[in-house]
Amino acid sequence: MAQAPVVGIIMGSKSDMPAMEACTKQLEEFGVPYELIIASAHRNPAKVHEWAASAAERGLKVIIAAAGKAAHLGGVVAAFTPLPIVGVPMKTSDLGGMDSLLSMVQMPSGVPVACVAIGGAKNAAIYATQILGATMPEYRKVIMDFKQGMEEA
Repeated sequence: MAQAPVVGIIMGSKSDMPAMEACTKQLEEFGVPYELIIASAHRNPAKVHEWAASAAERGLKVIIAAAGKAAHLGGVVAAFTPLPIVGVPMKTSDLGGMDSLLSMVQMPSGVPVACVAIGGAKNAAIYATQILGATMPEYRKVIMDFKQGMEEA
C-alpha cells in the first residue's frame, strides 16, 4: 500500500507542469509521498479553498504552490491552512518571472509564504523535505544523506 501524501503540490495551470517536474522528481528520489492538483486562485477559487482548507486533516505537512504572473496562489492557500507554504514563482513571458517572484515575497504580515528562486522547483522539494525533517527523522536522514552526497561530488 502506498504511503499517504505528506506534501501537497498545487499549480495554477497545466502549463506549469514541465517546470515543476524537477520538484516531483526530487520528491520521488527522496521517497516523499505527495499529491498534486492544478487549480487557479483566480479561475477555480472554490476548488483552491476546499483543497487548502482540508490539507492538514488529509495529512499533508507542507504545501508547494507554483504560479506565474500575479501568482496569488501561494498566498490564497496560506490564508486557508495552518501549514507552511513554499512558493515557486514561474518564469513568465511578460516580465521573466519577476512579477511572480514579487507577488510571492510581498505577502502581508501574518500570511507568510516562503519563496524559492524563479523556476526553483527542485529547491522547493528540498526545502519541503527539510521542513518535514524537523519532526520526521526519516526525512532528516534523507536530507543529511543528500547533503553528504553533494559534498562528495
